[in-house]
Amino acid sequence: MPRLDRVPALRPTAPLAASLDDPQRAADLARMKRLATGLFVLAAAVFLACVLLDDGAGAWVGYVRATAEASMVGALADWFAVTALFRHPMRLPIPHTAIIPRKKDQIGASLGSFVQENFLTRSVVEEKLTTIDVPGRLGGFLAAPGRAERLAGDAAAVVTALTELLRDEDLEPAVAALVDRKLHQTPAAPALARVLELVVEGDRHQEVLSAALRLLARFLEDNRVVFRAQLGDASPAWVPDWVDDRVFDRVFAGVQTFLDEVGRDERHELRRAYDARIHAYVHALRTDPASAARIEELKKEILEHPAVRTWSGSLWTNAKNAVLLAAADPASELRTRLTGLILDGARLLRTDPTTRELVQRHSHGIAGYLVERFSGDVAELVSSTVARWDTEETSRRIELQVGRDLQWIRVNGTVVGGLAGLIIYTVAQLLG
Repeated sequence: MPRLDRVPALRPTAPLAASLDDPQRAADLARMKRLATGLFVLAAAVFLACVLLDDGAGAWVGYVRATAEASMVGALADWFAVTALFRHPMRLPIPHTAIIPRKKDQIGASLGSFVQENFLTRSVVEEKLTTIDVPGRLGGFLAAPGRAERLAGDAAAVVTALTELLRDEDLEPAVAALVDRKLHQTPAAPALARVLELVVEGDRHQEVLSAALRLLARFLEDNRVVFRAQLGDASPAWVPDWVDDRVFDRVFAGVQTFLDEVGRDERHELRRAYDARIHAYVHALRTDPASAARIEELKKEILEHPAVRTWSGSLWTNAKNAVLLAAADPASELRTRLTGLILDGARLLRTDPTTRELVQRHSHGIAGYLVERFSGDVAELVSSTVARWDTEETSRRIELQVGRDLQWIRVNGTVVGGLAGLIIYTVAQLLG
């Protein structure tokens, strides 16, 4: 019983491609075997007939016998050579036979090294790429009718598959924590100062003030009765109502007139003061630590609000649902834009000289890198795959592929052997 520590580990068997098992090839191989064997049987029959014939039958018998004898020798020798490639002849463990089953792993390793050293080299790949219009072919591929739409659909399917692989319960808190951390780490004062600068540079702050004044004037007019009632409640009881009316009308009209003047006059003193206060506040946000601290405190209060917490927690779910919905709809903006990008890229690859030169040049570098980086892996894949093939099945499949041609060796051996025997016998007779 063998020791357990000496028992070799069993490797999983890799199936061979079904396309290698061609019934037509099997039929051709069987037919060639019958032809080669039939020639041997014919030579043996002729030899036997010559042996049985009397020497008195004529000198020609010796020539025929020598030819048949040499044909049998040639046929047997070549049968042995061809059979020894795939199996032990007559199942006898003769040394140096069953070459393919014994050397299968070495053949696989040699094949992998041959491919790596003669095909997967930077020089070979770059030389081949110089004869290929890489950007033109790529552009033509992308510009084929319906190709951009299919690629956009495939990209959308990939995005959908990726989102389905990710678990919402894991990503929702992670996204919320990331957003919360980024917002807390980002200083609010400089950002607010920049926003206000952009508003001031476009004079938008004055437009905001004008809109606010118009809204205030409309609000006062819509609630005139309410304000008059408030004045009546606050006025002493001994003051007549007509006095309250006069006072309210004067004050209300003055406020409305003031708001109208400020709204119409772009050079009003209030507007200049408002503009100066905005600039001073922007400067304070950039230079005054106390102002920046107040903004940071306000930001913190906003971020800690439960509504904001709920919003940040739902970011992943909302974004994922939006992407899935757009990916599933062929008419969505996402699919349309992606299709347009593919078509634009195809057009540039076929017509733009700068893009074409860039892609052609970088294709050499990318291909060279891939070859140098993965050629060893490809060679290892070849050798390991061959090593995992079943030995008997491998021999049978290889014989199926090349056996028909090898059977011609047997046929040629029979014919050539017979001719050689005839020539040798003839020379011997002449010399004798």
